[in-house]
Amino acid sequence: MSQQDDLNAVRRSLDELTRKVEELERRASGKASGSGRAAPPPDRSGMVTIPDTPYDNALWTDTDDEGLGSRDRRAP
Repeated sequence: MSQQDDLNAVRRSLDELTRKVEELERRASGKASGSGRAAPPPDRSGMVTIPDTPYDNALWTDTDDEGLGSRDRRAP
């Protein structure tokens, strides 16, 4: 392949990528394939709020560190 062929292949790939990104942006904005209808808002009823306060250290009593084994024993 010549350098010009490589450059043309890169341009085609870039053009295809640009088209796909534009299509994804249209879908994300709710205008998929020219339907003109906005996408319904997401259902947030199943979401759970997690507080920013630290967890109680008693929750971690007698737990193992993943991959390290028990705290009072040596790793093999």
